[in-house]
Amino acid sequence: MLSENNISNRLIHEKSPYLLQHANNPVNWYPWGDEAFEEARRRGVPVFLSIGYSSCHWCHVMERECFEDREVADKLNANFVSVKVDREERPDVDHLYMEACAALTGGGGWPLSCFARHDRRPFFAGTYFPKHDRAGLPGFMTVLDNISSLWKHDRQRLERAAESLVGHMSERVVLEKGTLGGVCEAAYGQLERSFDSRYGGFGTQPKFPSAHNLLFLLRYGLIYRDSRAHEMVRKTLDGMAAGGIFDHIGGGFCRYSTDARWLVPHFEKMLYDNAMLAMAYAEAAAAFVRADYEAVARRVFEYCARDMLGADGGFFTAEDADSEGVEGKYYLWTPGEVIKALGGGEGERFCQLFHITEPGNFEGKSIPNLIGRQLSHEEKNFAAQCFPKLLSERAKRVPPFKDDKTPAAGNGLMVASLALAGRLLREQAFIRQAECTARFMLGSLVQGGRLMSGRREGVAAHPATSDDYAYLVWGLVELHQATHNPDWLELAAQWADSMLALFRDDEDGALFLSGGDVHDLPLRQKNTHDGALPSGNSVAALNLLRLARLTGREEYEARAEAILDALAGMAEAYPAGLTALLMSKLYMENLGTEVMIASGKGLDEMLQAAEGYLPFTTVSVRGMGYEKMDALAPSFQPMDALYDTATAYLCSKGACQQPVTEPGALREKLRGVY
Repeated sequence: MLSENNISNRLIHEKSPYLLQHANNPVNWYPWGDEAFEEARRRGVPVFLSIGYSSCHWCHVMERECFEDREVADKLNANFVSVKVDREERPDVDHLYMEACAALTGGGGWPLSCFARHDRRPFFAGTYFPKHDRAGLPGFMTVLDNISSLWKHDRQRLERAAESLVGHMSERVVLEKGTLGGVCEAAYGQLERSFDSRYGGFGTQPKFPSAHNLLFLLRYGLIYRDSRAHEMVRKTLDGMAAGGIFDHIGGGFCRYSTDARWLVPHFEKMLYDNAMLAMAYAEAAAAFVRADYEAVARRVFEYCARDMLGADGGFFTAEDADSEGVEGKYYLWTPGEVIKALGGGEGERFCQLFHITEPGNFEGKSIPNLIGRQLSHEEKNFAAQCFPKLLSERAKRVPPFKDDKTPAAGNGLMVASLALAGRLLREQAFIRQAECTARFMLGSLVQGGRLMSGRREGVAAHPATSDDYAYLVWGLVELHQATHNPDWLELAAQWADSMLALFRDDEDGALFLSGGDVHDLPLRQKNTHDGALPSGNSVAALNLLRLARLTGREEYEARAEAILDALAGMAEAYPAGLTALLMSKLYMENLGTEVMIASGKGLDEMLQAAEGYLPFTTVSVRGMGYEKMDALAPSFQPMDALYDTATAYLCSKGACQQPVTEPGALREKLRGVY
């Protein structure tokens, strides 16, 4: 909505689609930066900070109800300096104020609404506010009046609140060390107690995929021979793939399910969710030899390549839940619409298979789903023939808004997911795309040797966080494992070294979220818990352990152990909140398995023998054609190809075995390890 004079605010000069969505609000928005906080100091008023992202449904609701409203805008403009932040551009800013919200209210979410002093120290926070008091929620007008009154008449109270809150948050930056003995078992126990044995997933509703929980359970079940852990994985993957959270027509997963059955999602699609879920389905396909899981992973990548991939090789960040102002409208069907696209007989059959009915299951229309139904092989083939026709029909609708930023976090995760799936599913096209996206990241998201958080319309303006660095290194390690090209390993080590130099806390060894070169926050924090995504600390620990095995550099293992030690206290307090970190603990318990192959005749066959679901194994190739490995791993003893034949040297659990030249022998040895 335009302001009354059709005058844009300062956000009109930004690149973020989320900020641009608010550029014509009557609110006099500023982007995050010194100008806004200096203006608050000059005027002697507090700052209202609003944080969200372009595909956030409730962010749109609050914009319509409050930020497009002249009465609200007048109150904000008169008494506050208002700042808009895209959380995907500045996740470190978002993390700081979300921590403040959690400390003040016990929860958080988006839109995040925070009030702060001109020195950026917060004193009050919440999430969504309607304009007026409603159903137990304070109205935004009430909040603004109360804070404005306190600021004018009892400002010291708010000043003290800001000092106290930042002091409390500062104490949390100093991590309490602990021990990790038994914590993996404790995390498993917490997940089992919250597991929904009927529909899969954890908790009741809403349900989030949290793919790292499934990756942890896959590894836990492997190490401890625990069939229940694997049963929880299968039930959850089955439930999500059957539900409406999965886009059966076009592929890809929505953000989360509002109900326990995985039927009704919030319809936004996020790149990072799809990267992590494709990884989970690909690993499960290899671990359980399940073609249906492989099919889901392939359909996720199909969706990402079709709808989320830019011409430069970078993936876009998200698609909105709403179209034409209605949540989910793009994805819903009536029987008549299906029959129009497929014809009478096929249309009726498709509706019967995917529960598309006249009454519908969501606001008078139907979300296609397979809940409670197992398709036969013939029915799957029939559905696969229908999907392109329905997709073509759906493409005639007004599509949801697409946020075409190319974020470092999501792209790093896509590189890792594509490379891993390409290796496990033997799909070279996935590996080629992973290489293309990695080259995009290293060419377009790096400025002066510094990784940036994302890019849009040729501009990368914000420094990346330790999460971004960790995800990039993860992708580069997976690319090396998929291709065995030493160049990818060299880059992984270089970026891991940069990550440690920029973010490592010399006091406890964990990683700060923002780099030492970032000076516009009142506090440097650490992302420690695995939430919607695994934290950078968790991913970095596993990266460093794998790099230690691949390069022989002992300092990488020491750095990984320091992260584990630093986060041990948190892991003891809430084990299920750090399952991605605990994958590193399981790796260390297993001591890792290294397969080093000296190149020679039959190299491809030997590499194939080392494929499969081997999550604690690293594979490297040395010798002719791989001479760079001598410089990357100089501490390793030279390894010869016996009889000019590819020769595998296997070390596991601290002991090395006799070299083998037969692929079958290597395969048998690895089977024995697992």
